[in-house]
Amino acid sequence: MFIDTIIKTIIIYLCKKTKMCGITGGVSSNIKQNELFASVNSLKHRGPDNQAVFVENNIGLGHSRLSILDLSEASNQPLVSHSGNYVMVYNGEIYNFQELKEKHKIHTKTTSDSEVILELFEKLGVNFVNELNGMFAIAIYDKQTSDLFLFRDRLGIKPLFYYLADNQFAFASEIKALFDFSFVKKEIKKEVVVSFLQLGYIPEPNTFFNNIYKFPAGHYAVFSNGKIKLHEFWKPEKTVTTETVKDLKSAKSKLNSLLVDSVQKRMIADVPLGTFLSGGIDSSLVTAIAQKLSAKPVKTFSIGFKENKFNESQYAKQVAGYLKTEHHEFMVSENDVLELVDTYFNAYDEPYADSSGFPTMLVSKLAKQYVTVALSGDGGDELFHGYGSYLWANRLSEPIFKISGKPLALALSNADNRYKRIAKMLDFKAAADVKTHIFSQEQYFFTQKEITKLLKYENLKFDRYKFETKRILTPSEEQALFDIKYYLKDDLLTKVDRASMQYALEVRVPLLDHRIVEFALNTHHSLKIKNKEQKYLLKQVLYDYVPKKYFNRPKWGFSIPMERWLKTDLKYLLDKYTSKEIVEKYNLLDYEQVENLKKDYFNGQTFLYNRLWLIIVLHKNLEV
Repeated sequence: MFIDTIIKTIIIYLCKKTKMCGITGGVSSNIKQNELFASVNSLKHRGPDNQAVFVENNIGLGHSRLSILDLSEASNQPLVSHSGNYVMVYNGEIYNFQELKEKHKIHTKTTSDSEVILELFEKLGVNFVNELNGMFAIAIYDKQTSDLFLFRDRLGIKPLFYYLADNQFAFASEIKALFDFSFVKKEIKKEVVVSFLQLGYIPEPNTFFNNIYKFPAGHYAVFSNGKIKLHEFWKPEKTVTTETVKDLKSAKSKLNSLLVDSVQKRMIADVPLGTFLSGGIDSSLVTAIAQKLSAKPVKTFSIGFKENKFNESQYAKQVAGYLKTEHHEFMVSENDVLELVDTYFNAYDEPYADSSGFPTMLVSKLAKQYVTVALSGDGGDELFHGYGSYLWANRLSEPIFKISGKPLALALSNADNRYKRIAKMLDFKAAADVKTHIFSQEQYFFTQKEITKLLKYENLKFDRYKFETKRILTPSEEQALFDIKYYLKDDLLTKVDRASMQYALEVRVPLLDHRIVEFALNTHHSLKIKNKEQKYLLKQVLYDYVPKKYFNRPKWGFSIPMERWLKTDLKYLLDKYTSKEIVEKYNLLDYEQVENLKKDYFNGQTFLYNRLWLIIVLHKNLEV
């Protein structure tokens, strides 16, 4: 009797301290307690201070916890509501939970946000999600109706995947945890290879596997009677208004106010906190505001490569010195990054080609020695137009390029590497394809023409992205909206989540407070790119904190020398995963095209390196 009661409520399984927060669960007549434990265990690298599961009838919920707020055992999950009617597992942080607690007169036994979330759901129902400010993936089980509710934050900062087939359902923070359920089948979805070769990631809602999906950002769902029904509660394009903010003074004042409030909310923690500081615009602004709000020097972290070309740490050091932060500079060798190759491939669960994940992992690993929470500057480029792709979007919309683009591309195709790249940029099929084309060429990935030749199967489908908004967007605004909806979420935020949580470090992104996103989407484009100066408005706010002289240099990404490594340190990967044996084994790509690509790369067209990296990553992920 006692054991039966335990099984029908919560079975708590304590283990050694591991890393990061993760959630998992399933609804199936085949739900098994040992499989649920295995799924939780697959997420242990996400850093729990506690592991636990809930099992009742055909439902199972699992949670691994990284303690951030209220470090007591009372805040462990799965969490049962005061009434006993609801059970929740949750990953993320709600930054306005204290305000919501007071506003809705919620009584809690702990000081964590988790309890507020669950009681707020019981009080308001699914509409409670509209009041949340934060990053979250939430699962709530209704014991009265046997319905399961899922919620994911507006920007998709926190990951959530689900499997649905044959009336059986499972969800998890990472794909790998789904395969611990025996009813989840591991079958490759070949159709998504097209998107991967063009974008370097697989965009929502697809994954690399049949019947496994990325839960859409800004949505909630109800799983009931073997079916899932998705509901949208926020979408960036639906926040676009007919009028925009054009006055620099008022825009600057409003943005600064939003930034200060966002950073302040994200500094709430019961564990040590710091910031990533690259010395660039975005991270410097977040750090400057955090330093101003803090009663003591903020811990800041940067890495620099001993190989000088990739060492930007001097700029971070200068900004840190000006702000008087407690700065930690980690000087690493290229070999330190190379040692992470296996970790990199294991972290992402599906083809993912953003090699900046390597240094992001490294700085996360090193920062974890000092803090449990870090603030980053992600989102600034997408919101305030910092990428070269936005300039290209404007250029390619001009009449002269529409008329002379293809002839000019042909003329430049036999020139040096720089002009070959421009030729690729100018040569695209149709205006409907321009957003993905510009992105692919800025990232050195494959064009549609190249993919058509490279892939062996026919009837290729290239996704086209068109957004309906209340006002007509400029080409750069459309390109930025594409990045916010896909690149930011399915590449950059994925990178930061997996890289940081691999080492039990929680990263918060103040620039992606949804209020700032909505403000940016409705700020006039002339305040984002002014006289060809990108991120103009954001810079004006920054210069009130840190003098302009610290940023008079070209933009430089968080990169590694992949162009050279594929000829040297990583050549073993190139040799193996572009070999005839491997290419013909998986039978997705035309070997002759792969071989020609390698020859061109070794014969001096070094800008092709990322195309080869895509092939390596694809074939590596096909290994059993």
